[in-house]
Amino acid sequence: MVDAPTTAAGLDAWLAYIESRHPRSIDLGLERVREVATRMALGRPAAQVVTVAGTNGKGSTVAFVEAIARAGGWKVGAYTSPHLLRYNERVRIDGEEASDQSLVAAFAAVEASRGDTPLTYFEYGTLAALWLFGRSALDLAVLEVGLGGRLDAVNIVDADVAVVTTVDIDHTDWLGSDREAIGREKAGIARAWKPLVLGEVDPPSSVLRHAYAIGANAIRLGSDFFHEPVDAAHWRWREVGAELVLPHPRLDAPAQRANAATAIAALRALPRALPSHAWAEGVAGARLAGRLQRFEPDGVEVVVDVAHNAQAARGLAAWLLAQPGARTTRAVFAALADKDAAAMVDALAGSVAGWHLAGLDGVARGQDVEAFAARLSSTAAATASRDARVADALARALDAAAPGGRVLVFGSFHTAAAALEALHSAA
Repeated sequence: MVDAPTTAAGLDAWLAYIESRHPRSIDLGLERVREVATRMALGRPAAQVVTVAGTNGKGSTVAFVEAIARAGGWKVGAYTSPHLLRYNERVRIDGEEASDQSLVAAFAAVEASRGDTPLTYFEYGTLAALWLFGRSALDLAVLEVGLGGRLDAVNIVDADVAVVTTVDIDHTDWLGSDREAIGREKAGIARAWKPLVLGEVDPPSSVLRHAYAIGANAIRLGSDFFHEPVDAAHWRWREVGAELVLPHPRLDAPAQRANAATAIAALRALPRALPSHAWAEGVAGARLAGRLQRFEPDGVEVVVDVAHNAQAARGLAAWLLAQPGARTTRAVFAALADKDAAAMVDALAGSVAGWHLAGLDGVARGQDVEAFAARLSSTAAATASRDARVADALARALDAAAPGGRVLVFGSFHTAAAALEALHSAA
């Protein structure tokens, strides 16, 4: 048996330890994590809690909720996953990432209460975040679901407002093979007689049936709240009897206005009101790395996005079509082995002039580039270049791109992280 690190050990030692404590990286279920939470005497993490689930848009919606609430003077804790460059990104308190020392103390508190109960990496992290939040006198905790909803570790907390951003086909090994089954899992974060905010116009009927069955108040985009453009600089959020004219989000992509609108609906569903200035300030101030994040080395635009499923790839295609000017786009693509990579290529095939594939060997659910390329042999990426590493594929794409061209890097959080590290080290 491997002994737990001491509190004097660094964060990396603790992360390596907690990653080794469970034979599986994903083991859905609430019994184990709830048992340890009880031993830790964890209470509510904040005066108010918003929990966010969804196939895409979770991280952006959390960022909007956090930014708006903080603009209104609230002390906010945000728990998100996965991270891009540092584990600390997952836990933010009052706008600051948790320090190594505070995370180590939190992991040690989890370990002291765990006993023989096995916990996954995500479950350790969730309990650690809740422990830190509970000691921070928060006005609001915003919790992002890791996978699904009903059986995800964050669902041990009763949300005052639950949010389901979108529902599409992803993680089928755990959630089901169609939108109805996946929707049932995501709707499991809703609580009886509490608001459930739905961020898409046509959610699966399973989500609405579940809300009805437990008496949750479903608040739907396109039925109960709306968003629409006003001019080049502004858009309008409205519901019956109220409207807000707001600056466009700095987070790009057509879906980000829907994410901002969903975040506004979630905050307005809480019993405590925000000051009127918070809405515009928060929408304008929200930031999130790896979401259409742009760089321009040597006259080539590089766009890095965490898009990792077909729905997200369709969003990227819509964004590319909406861009002014005529830029030729090359794509650097690396995806995990359990993703429908062919559907992602198909979504972008009409917008990409050249493909560069990379491997994600050595990461959980990763694959080497040859196995990845074999899965794409009947797609537009069939003749793509192949590199073992994302950084090498990005360098090759930049060499092939003409000045004024564009390189789009996407496919997973690991892909985005590797690209960001390469771009930062070259700057």
